Amino acid sequence: MLPRTWDAETLVRSIPWLKHQNRDGRNIYIRPKGEHNLSLVDDLSADRVRQMKAAGFAPALVVQTSPGNFQAWLKHPTPLPKELSTAVARELATSFGGDRGAADWRHFGRLAGFTNRKEKYKAANGLYPFVLLTEYSGKTCELGEQFVAGVRARIEAEQAKREKAIRLNRSLPAHATSLKSIEAFRADTRYGGDGTRIDLAYAIYALSHGLEAEAINAALRSRDLSHKGTERRQEEYVERTIRKALGAIDVPGRGR
Repeated sequence: MLPRTWDAETLVRSIPWLKHQNRDGRNIYIRPKGEHNLSLVDDLSADRVRQMKAAGFAPALVVQTSPGNFQAWLKHPTPLPKELSTAVARELATSFGGDRGAADWRHFGRLAGFTNRKEKYKAANGLYPFVLLTEYSGKTCELGEQFVAGVRARIEAEQAKREKAIRLNRSLPAHATSLKSIEAFRADTRYGGDGTRIDLAYAIYALSHGLEAEAINAALRSRDLSHKGTERRQEEYVERTIRKALGAIDVPGRGR
């Protein structure tokens, strides 16, 4: 990429240069600089955009990036901190069928007026489709503030659980302090960074060494599980992991 930080006036003056780069095969992207009050939801169908509007999440801007495919920018009342901005974007993508992989506070969107140079969109005549501005209101999302407040509350609840896990681990019985921590499992290259495998391996190890389920639950929750979905789904994942671990070993007094 050839990143540039420009104000609007410089961007307009640079259109000839951008057209030249686009013609030579480069894609043209844009995003706000620093923390901002926008959320990008990528890879939407026209039906999904209509669903967003009907649910009270009308975008401030909609761009058609390729035939039948859209990016929507939602505007919030105030700029969002980076972690919160990313969490809001992911929640919006999950709610409306967007691309969670593109849900990030600093993700680029396509700039309208230039062609999408992905090879799969190349027509038989050798031309590429233009990225089109299909809607623009600039308005703040009707339910944005309420939505952001809900996501913020979930982040704070997850942080509180992680802090509780740290306190609980510090107060474990003396024999437990000599056991391998979950961090040791996370650093073990044998698991290849696979969080699910690590969680199960640790749960089996911890149960077999006499740790209570509450302590194991706290340890598993010490990493960010927001990718598992809602708070309820995260708790179900942890409980399911502990049940699998119980099923893999004989734990005195608990059956198999």
